[in-house]
Amino acid sequence: MKKNVTIIVCLLLLFSSILPAQNDLHLLRDPLVRSGKLDNGLTYYIRHNAYPEKRADFYIAQNVGSILEEDSQLGLAHFLEHMAFNGTKNFPGRKNMLDYLEKNGAKFGENINAYTSYDETVYNLSNIPVIRETLIDSCLLILHDWSSFITLENAEIDKERNIINEEWRTRNGASTRTMDLLFKFAFAGTKYADRMPIGKMDVVMNFSHQTLKDYYHKWYRPDLQAIIVVGDIDVDKIESTIQTMFSDIKKPIDPAKREYIEIKDYDEPKIITITDPENISTNVSVYYPHPAQDKQTKQSESGYKTSLIRRLVSNMLSFRLAEIAQKQDSPFLGAHANNGDFLIVPTKEAWTLEANCKKGKIENALDALLTENERAIKYGFTNSELEREKAAFISTLENAYNNREKQLNSSYVREYVSNFTTGEPVFGIENEYKLAKKILSTINIEIVNECIREISANKNALIVVTGPQKEGLIYPNNAQLLTIFQNTSQKQLTPYNEKTLPSDLIEEMPASGKIIKETYNKDFGSTEWILDNGIHVVLKKTDYKDDQILFSSVGYGGTSLFSDDEALNAKLIRNVIPLGGFGQFSNIELSKILSSKSINVGISISNTTQGLTGSSSVKDLKTMMQLAYLTMTQPGKDKEAYNSFINRLRNQLENVSSSPSTVFSDSLMTSIYGNNPRIQRIHLEDIDRLDYDRIIGMYKELFAYPSTQTFTFIGSIDEATLKPLVEKYLGALPKTSHKAEYKNNNSNMRKGTFSKIFTQYMENPKATSTTFYWANLKRNLKNSITINVLNQILDLVYTRTIREAEGGTYGVTTRASIEKAPNDGRTSLQIAFDTNPEKEAHLRALAQTELLNIANKGPEYNDFKKTMEYMEKSLNESTKTNAYWLGILSTFYLSREDYHSTYLRTLHEIKPEDVQTLLQNLLKQQNKIEVVMLPKTMDQ
Repeated sequence: MKKNVTIIVCLLLLFSSILPAQNDLHLLRDPLVRSGKLDNGLTYYIRHNAYPEKRADFYIAQNVGSILEEDSQLGLAHFLEHMAFNGTKNFPGRKNMLDYLEKNGAKFGENINAYTSYDETVYNLSNIPVIRETLIDSCLLILHDWSSFITLENAEIDKERNIINEEWRTRNGASTRTMDLLFKFAFAGTKYADRMPIGKMDVVMNFSHQTLKDYYHKWYRPDLQAIIVVGDIDVDKIESTIQTMFSDIKKPIDPAKREYIEIKDYDEPKIITITDPENISTNVSVYYPHPAQDKQTKQSESGYKTSLIRRLVSNMLSFRLAEIAQKQDSPFLGAHANNGDFLIVPTKEAWTLEANCKKGKIENALDALLTENERAIKYGFTNSELEREKAAFISTLENAYNNREKQLNSSYVREYVSNFTTGEPVFGIENEYKLAKKILSTINIEIVNECIREISANKNALIVVTGPQKEGLIYPNNAQLLTIFQNTSQKQLTPYNEKTLPSDLIEEMPASGKIIKETYNKDFGSTEWILDNGIHVVLKKTDYKDDQILFSSVGYGGTSLFSDDEALNAKLIRNVIPLGGFGQFSNIELSKILSSKSINVGISISNTTQGLTGSSSVKDLKTMMQLAYLTMTQPGKDKEAYNSFINRLRNQLENVSSSPSTVFSDSLMTSIYGNNPRIQRIHLEDIDRLDYDRIIGMYKELFAYPSTQTFTFIGSIDEATLKPLVEKYLGALPKTSHKAEYKNNNSNMRKGTFSKIFTQYMENPKATSTTFYWANLKRNLKNSITINVLNQILDLVYTRTIREAEGGTYGVTTRASIEKAPNDGRTSLQIAFDTNPEKEAHLRALAQTELLNIANKGPEYNDFKKTMEYMEKSLNESTKTNAYWLGILSTFYLSREDYHSTYLRTLHEIKPEDVQTLLQNLLKQQNKIEVVMLPKTMDQ
């Protein structure tokens, strides 16, 4: 989140008594980042980071975006981003650059990407294997070409028009249309009113070639660009290469001035209601705009303090709003407060209150938002709230500080991009951690209370209501909303009050257990403990993070154990149970107690398994174990919170059928599985059949036999510390002789060939197409890897043919898998895309043709080779993460499937003909389901 706020004069005066000599003190800069500027104006940032080893990120950030477009250029900034991949000086031809990178294990869309915003454009090559100097130089050469040497061939420009048109078609949903109307209203009279980066399609499809070239040469220039390289690299060599390689870029002579647009304050409150037939929720927002900090202020100690105070205030008020949302009579389903950029404008900031409203409760929700804000203005926050948020912030920073040697490249890159584009300080975690602790010690209750008054002081706010456009749905008019806004300050309110909570989660524990057996698994480097209550515990100490412990528990069972009649309640177990909290604490109370700790415990329930997932820092391990024990044994009940949840669910479901994507998903699931109640989503008419008590009972049944689950711990583990905690909390779980099992009562998929083509009203006409194949194959390690190889190859094939050659879609999504339980070996392949309705049948046939080509001739060797490089690269990266080992060990002890020991060897053994054979076996069972949704015309 970007923090760019100007310090209000009286707030500066208040701070001056605390920091009299520090208002102009600039923050310490991370000493490990090498930065500089070439004579031509190009900025660079370079940092060595050995985690992950032999990987690096290469970025070029540009202070250029759609805001610089003229009315005749709408969409050219984004169009230019696409063209950067279609030919440059040193990588000529369409996608030759991608071909080179993909051969070195990178993947388009994942490791190779870009984005265009209103005020910035950023290109990235991420997680590149820097195993050769030539590859490093090539990545720098790509950045060099993106800077000033994109070829922009006329034929390539014309090819790209259709792809961008399909991107617009795919993304132009209710939220995009709503934002477009909001920006036109909020920023009327400025360019921000009409500069959505995707642009206007009449411009995109018709601009002259020279218009794009003129835009490129006007704005893509070194004084507006920064090169960022972070990773396992030699900083001196990278700096020398940048200084040499990028010196041929000419310094601009009399360049166009890059101006930033200032947004004037409103003369009076502005109010707008925006509805859309496909919107599925109703929201109200209040924005209190105020100026943003300039870059110099942002990088001062007082500027950082201001941002930190506003973060604390945002979190404290959001906590209060979340507490209200849990109440049955709350007018909103959820709400929060935040201070940040005023919508899309970097030169203005806003204190923002937002709520998701219950049906017919827009006025009540607005009143509740403003009332709680006013309560904080009049009476302030409490010391306990402030101390809790201060502790929470320090806990977050402390965890980052403890893991400072194991930060991903992306975390540094984001910091440097923000420094260049918006002036955010380049801290370095060591500096920020020390500075935050120092500043937090000076922040008292008077300071935060003054802050909430100051950021809410602008009475010429922007009030926005958004929601469905639906017959019979009535919205309050502007006069009604304005009256609520103006009358809030006159309310007679009482101070906020909260009860004191204990710091320990458990007062009394049952008798502890004992570890009775210990074994070592040399294949995994893991240790297994067996407790006297039958529970199995697996642990593996790693150094992939210096302060991270992950855990999970898993056992067979899941919702398959319940009959079809109970499928409805079973769907919501995972959502409903946390509402009641655990042990003696409500959900909100637990959130407060745990807010200052680096800890998380969640429930995991599938059709065939149940268990827990969690994480903690080293110092919070005990609390995580306590929470895990309570989660398994003492689910609470909170009828008011449950009723509030039901209200939220009812509101969501009332309008979801107006969403074309929901209609399509329903049709697809019914086409594949029939009317199986275990597969179908919950509908509005189902809500009254839900049974809260039964849901709690079902949860208790699933977790009544803890000995059927294996608990796995990965990370910064000290066995001497973990062992007594395992014996105390897991050893106290009840001993049972129950056998872990699941039932195969999942509905069979439709056999044979089936096609469903239907029409649906939609605001943005498009065709949505999915083809689904399935078969029963043998599940083993080789087939599981091979189906993944096929999936990756199809991504390459469909990008090359359907996206690039045909210009038919923004992207084709493919999914392939081989199921373990309950249908061992059930294999599926799904191919999905959005497109122009006139092209759908042709593209669907083309997708089929390409699939049959692989089945008949095998995959192209180039595609196969790229995929194998990418999968080996991904494996090497994954094996150095705690999450990977948690998955490997959990899977092994659940199903005795080893996806590690021989994975790489098996991957190397796979040949193109193995992919061909697997696909042939998948297709020859002739189970194919096609579902296509076309737009309904007015006369249908």
